[in-house]
Amino acid sequence: MKTEQGPSTALIILFAIATGALVANLYYAQPLIASIGPELHISADLAGSVVSISQIGYGIGLFFLVSLADLVENRRLVLGTLTLTIVGSVAAATATSAPVFFAASLLTGLCSTGAQVLLPFIAHLAPEARRGRVVGSVMAGVLTGIMLARRASLFIAAAFGWRAVFWASAGLMLAIGVMLARVMPRDKPRGGMHYGQILASMLALFLSAPALRRRAAYQALMFAAFSMFWTAAPLMLADHFGLSRYSIAIFALAAAGGALAAPFVGRLADRGLTRLLTAGAMITLGVTFYATDWAVAASSMAALVILTVLLDAAVQTNQITGQRIIYAVPVETRGRMNALYMTLLFAGGAIGSVLGTITYDGGGWTATAAAGGVMGLLMLLLFGAELRGWI
Repeated sequence: MKTEQGPSTALIILFAIATGALVANLYYAQPLIASIGPELHISADLAGSVVSISQIGYGIGLFFLVSLADLVENRRLVLGTLTLTIVGSVAAATATSAPVFFAASLLTGLCSTGAQVLLPFIAHLAPEARRGRVVGSVMAGVLTGIMLARRASLFIAAAFGWRAVFWASAGLMLAIGVMLARVMPRDKPRGGMHYGQILASMLALFLSAPALRRRAAYQALMFAAFSMFWTAAPLMLADHFGLSRYSIAIFALAAAGGALAAPFVGRLADRGLTRLLTAGAMITLGVTFYATDWAVAASSMAALVILTVLLDAAVQTNQITGQRIIYAVPVETRGRMNALYMTLLFAGGAIGSVLGTITYDGGGWTATAAAGGVMGLLMLLLFGAELRGWI
């Protein structure tokens, strides 16, 4: 199945679209809370759960479903998760009560982790010399899905109502499923383990894989800093710049330009520049956080946008560099390695969201920027320990 040439351009594009569309499911409901809540009689204090339930499902799926890639034939696993995602989207579109909608959101989030089966699968198909480029290209699809999800959701809901968003998602998942069923290669795991053994082996696998531990620690800190930034930034933009929600959304879309670095970073990683890219990403993140405090104090929106683009690019650079290393593991442990890596990354993001609220409430943007700078320094210290062979 794996060839010298690796996956075709068409297959890479399809995987990029599929992963982006799957991850987008986590964000469709976020801008629709004001419409969904009253119709389904969801109280104001539970309105935030409309979004968090799907993210909780995704977190569970990262550990318990993605690890199945070492047990279940990958094409069948992906098509199975896509099918259940369609069920979840249809259930959300037709829900008439809060419990049904929450259950649908949990199922959709859980099965959207099919994206994390596709990513290491396409990386495995790629030859070593092209792996970074392929990962970067598919990651560009993931990032595009995240960026466009909320905007597409608002556009569709404004024209046809919020339920149409989930019908559209179901249709998109169906179309992607049909295409994947036709062209996705089969890949039967060779591990010979049952599910209980797969789960029981996770801790031992983590302890025996120093590269996984290091890259998971780096990216968990990166994603914690990223989530902290985007939790506190809307509050700062409203307080210091007087931006409306719409203007904040425009700022976020402009600042997401850092994601465009993904394919370029993959090519550099393929040239053996992994260490340089890692150090550069960490330094950029720390310096950028500190510089945003100056930009806010100077009320310089242009500087803040540029710094946010650099911050986003730093996070994506470290992510793609880490994935290139993680996805080079033996095929029989690929699913579990990715499950561990993504679960820790997701946990870092959750902690960062909490820190964003704590730091901004406790000391304003100055405290948030300082905390981000400290995270960048901590990553550099860990990376230095790696270079010296201490970890």
